[in-house]
Amino acid sequence: MKNAGFDFSRVKALSGSGQQHGSVYWRKGTNQVLRDLHPGKSLHELLKGGFAVSDSPVWMDSSTTEQCQYLETAVGGAQRVADITGSRAYERFTGNQIAKIYKAQPEKYEDTERISLVSSFAASLFLGSYAAIDYSDGSGMNLMDIFSKQWADSCLEATAPHLEERLGAPVHSSAVLGLLSPYHVTRYGFPEDCKVVAFTGDNPGSLAGMRLQEGDIAVSLGTSDTVFLWIKEPRPTVEGHIFCNPVDRPSYMALICYKNGSLTRERIRNKCAGGSWEVFSSVLRTTPIGNDGNIGIYFDAMEITPSAVGVHRFDKENTKVAGFSAQGEIRALVEGQFLAKRVHAEKLGYKIIPGTRVLATGGASSNKDILQVLSDVFDAPVYTIDVANSACLGCGYRALQGLVAESGVSFAEAVRKAPEPQLAVTPTPGADKVFAPLLRRYAELEETVLQESKQ
Repeated sequence: MKNAGFDFSRVKALSGSGQQHGSVYWRKGTNQVLRDLHPGKSLHELLKGGFAVSDSPVWMDSSTTEQCQYLETAVGGAQRVADITGSRAYERFTGNQIAKIYKAQPEKYEDTERISLVSSFAASLFLGSYAAIDYSDGSGMNLMDIFSKQWADSCLEATAPHLEERLGAPVHSSAVLGLLSPYHVTRYGFPEDCKVVAFTGDNPGSLAGMRLQEGDIAVSLGTSDTVFLWIKEPRPTVEGHIFCNPVDRPSYMALICYKNGSLTRERIRNKCAGGSWEVFSSVLRTTPIGNDGNIGIYFDAMEITPSAVGVHRFDKENTKVAGFSAQGEIRALVEGQFLAKRVHAEKLGYKIIPGTRVLATGGASSNKDILQVLSDVFDAPVYTIDVANSACLGCGYRALQGLVAESGVSFAEAVRKAPEPQLAVTPTPGADKVFAPLLRRYAELEETVLQESKQ
């Protein structure tokens, strides 16, 4: 950026985002190194001896099943862990990664002065001292009580000794952590009064970048489908994740991941529409809303939400059937995927309120006929948004919010001049009456499939 001529002197504040769940282990004495950074040298050179663990575990590490089982047993079960931390014990979550390092490499844990998330690690580089973990990213650790917004003693004790002092106290996500390190002021020409606003995780950053509001739901339709929710009164379950909201302190956000997304849609397109999206869309336009009561559950791969696999078809009497017509199969797939999203969202405490918007992104959001089904199932208008680099954009917005948050300005007010999403479709009149009974039936049928898969 410096080589490109960027004028750093105009920067009033900065924030950022990092992949969730990853952890960084600072060696004892490194906080003083951060405070004394020499602007004539690179960070790589200055900090090369600063880490107790050289290979940071990231979200793709699933080797901590033993630690997850121990945490759930110690705290009182999977649901109890979810009730406290917002999620049951997950292998990729930071607390379980810390527990593994403590067990496998106790000397490295002992040499650790501070443990950062990827986000607070990056913030530390700008701040010139250890940066606090924010509430929102801290919710993805299986360590923080999402209601008191403090570290949960029962989880800390089940993870590693003297852990709280290594984590530091968490802060709200729009907190100003302090002024930018003199290292960056001298090296790049930032102003001396440039503020560092708490960094957060990539998913909370995306919620900010998409500018969700109370009652909104964002649906990313990609290889896997992801649902982001803005929730006031969360009800944690053993499926999905609830985090503290990164832009509104009293609120929460939920994240639900579905493995069977676009690849399943493409399989049914190839099987039932000759590989043509045009034919696929035409079928959605010409088949009846509610599919004459037929419901399909399509888990080609082992699903995340819920943990089940297989294709299951039911007629209007809830009797299992071997197949539907090609047209019925297409509608059953799309309706089934969106019925699942609403059922699981409402389990976590999501409520559709007046003014609710569905924000659609990802590859399938360009297909208006798929979006029409989404709108009908949620009984809410669907908007499309361009969210390239949404986590990064969201942290630009959050830096702006951090400048004004202490004076009581809301996030929505702080970013009111940002581009608005585009209205794509509105619900078909009467669709709500068709889908109300189907939502109840879908929830019951999915539970039946789940129980059968456990036998």
